[in-house]
Amino acid sequence: MVIAPIPWPGEQLPTETALQNVLRSEGLEPFRWSNDPGDRYAAHAHAYDKVLYVVSGSITFGLPEEGQHIRLAAGDRLDLPAGVWHDAVVGDEGVVCLEAQRV
Repeated sequence: MVIAPIPWPGEQLPTETALQNVLRSEGLEPFRWSNDPGDRYAAHAHAYDKVLYVVSGSITFGLPEEGQHIRLAAGDRLDLPAGVWHDAVVGDEGVVCLEAQRV
């Protein structure tokens, strides 16, 4: 399985409102979360498809079963299928994300 970040297609970074509108246009209800620099999430999986946009900062997702690391920066999107084990480390400037669940 190949999981890759999807960069924002425009030359200018999107606003948080623009990212919310994209998710809502897909029938999703985004929620906002943030973390401080260096925060970590231990490996876990979700029972739903996770759709995530980075609003600002950066975060690196590890996919231990795939031996892959995915660094996301402002404007990047990640579509993570249900059941995929992942961990995460927040970058040096912290991170603000919009996330939605596709059930």
